[in-house]
Amino acid sequence: MKQMPRKISWIKSALKAVQRFPASVQREIATALEIAAAGEKADIAKPMKGLGAGVLEIALKHRGDAYRAVYAVKIGEDVWVLHAFQKKSKTGIKTPKEETDVIRERLKRLKEELR
Repeated sequence: MKQMPRKISWIKSALKAVQRFPASVQREIATALEIAAAGEKADIAKPMKGLGAGVLEIALKHRGDAYRAVYAVKIGEDVWVLHAFQKKSKTGIKTPKEETDVIRERLKRLKEELR
């Protein structure tokens, strides 16, 4: 028996950030999140190191820019979108520390709220 897809919930600032992304990037993120809600993992999603199990990052390139959306699948019933940003780092593929700090803080706050 196929399970019902989970609800996709957003931290408000992550939703606002994604809404500023190009339309094609928004569509790809939405598709990847729908795949996550169905219990699968999109090809463009990968686990984020150092943030615990179940935290994944959607990574997209668009016209030379890099876009990221980070979601968690192991908090409560929903798939939670924690953070989204345009990556401007010149230090290669590593996510900038200030972005991982934001993700860590939102993860902590969300876990406390959903207790």
